[in-house]
Amino acid sequence: EKRVKLTRMRKAIARSMKDAQESACMLTTFQEVDMSGIMGLRAKYKDEFEDTHGVRLGFMGAFVKASAFALKQIPSVNAVIDSEKNEIVYRDYCDVSVAVASPKGLVVPVIRDAQSLSISEVEREIGNLAMRARNDELGMEDMMGGTFTITNGGVFGSLLSTPILNCGFGPQ
Repeated sequence: EKRVKLTRMRKAIARSMKDAQESACMLTTFQEVDMSGIMGLRAKYKDEFEDTHGVRLGFMGAFVKASAFALKQIPSVNAVIDSEKNEIVYRDYCDVSVAVASPKGLVVPVIRDAQSLSISEVEREIGNLAMRARNDELGMEDMMGGTFTITNGGVFGSLLSTPILNCGFGPQ
């Protein structure tokens, strides 16, 4: 048995995950999607995309943009209940949390205003957040306020996975 002291961030993440279990209305759905169109586009344009934008064309950019589009179309999915004021708050922005690996474990930083970004800007931000996670440069503020979470357990060989919610990390 080996015991390791929790870092401040790990402690906050653990507290946030436990708070999410007790306070958030969580829904995880698994959808089967025909990816042949996006796979074809990626295969055809990945080199040109990288040459033009300086970032690789992955699938997460498309997932984030599709999610942000859907959240704008169905605002209730991106809403939150303010129980103190007895109101439903319909957000006009999509701050999408994405799971990225770091040497200390999985972290879930936020892509701010994803609805306003291009796919290349989303891919660049994911790359930036992943690099900062690997270099242990993410702060708590980078993981605060996500309104929707996307995860990809496939990178770990998982067939299905459930996102980590950061409910306790400040304004949601």
